[in-house]
Amino acid sequence: MSYQRRTVPTEPIVPRRVTADPNTGQLLYTPAEAAVILRVTHSWLRKRAAKRLIPCTFLGRLLRFSPADLAAIAEHGHRPAQPAAPRRRRTPPRRTST
Repeated sequence: MSYQRRTVPTEPIVPRRVTADPNTGQLLYTPAEAAVILRVTHSWLRKRAAKRLIPCTFLGRLLRFSPADLAAIAEHGHRPAQPAAPRRRRTPPRRTST
């Protein structure tokens, strides 16, 4: 019995503009290196990358982050300052006369 290999039509790969980090000259970072730069755990990065919640690059099964990916992750996490909510005063329980 002969097997035929099925070919699945795929979209053409469009190259993304990835530039090297001007400080280190590094093109892609491992999850451990990216975690040190972002000051998060590598498991946090891996979980979110697996769910496709953060920008990343997969080279086969290898997970990598470009400097642009790291900048986008940091920008996505940015929250503007907001005034503090007013604090509620705790009032003592009312005394009932017996």
